[in-house]
Amino acid sequence: MSRKSVFLATCLAVSTTVAARPALSAEAPFEPGLMRLAEVLGSLHFLRNLCGEKGDQWRVEMEKLIESENPHPERRARFIASFNRGYRSFGGTYTQCTASATEAISRYMKEGETLSRDIASRYGN
Repeated sequence: MSRKSVFLATCLAVSTTVAARPALSAEAPFEPGLMRLAEVLGSLHFLRNLCGEKGDQWRVEMEKLIESENPHPERRARFIASFNRGYRSFGGTYTQCTASATEAISRYMKEGETLSRDIASRYGN
């Protein structure tokens, strides 16, 4: 199974795991991990498109995460801001796909996979 497939499967597990829980306050222990995951998804959306992957796969994954969380408007805005921060963080650095950009993709795929697995295993009970 490719790293991309594993990451997507773990993102799905996180969304279903977290969605199964009742609505929690923004101070929930997994909140920082979810916000970081949103930022990672934004970074991947920028970098993967820069390096030739066409489509909105990572934005769609973000939409799934938001949908599964069903956050109140303020929290939804934080999710979107995190995604956008991740997306914009590379805009000034990379204008074309480079070895450094592909290395960043690899690091973010690993981080996203780890975050997803962590959130699902710690809070999915």
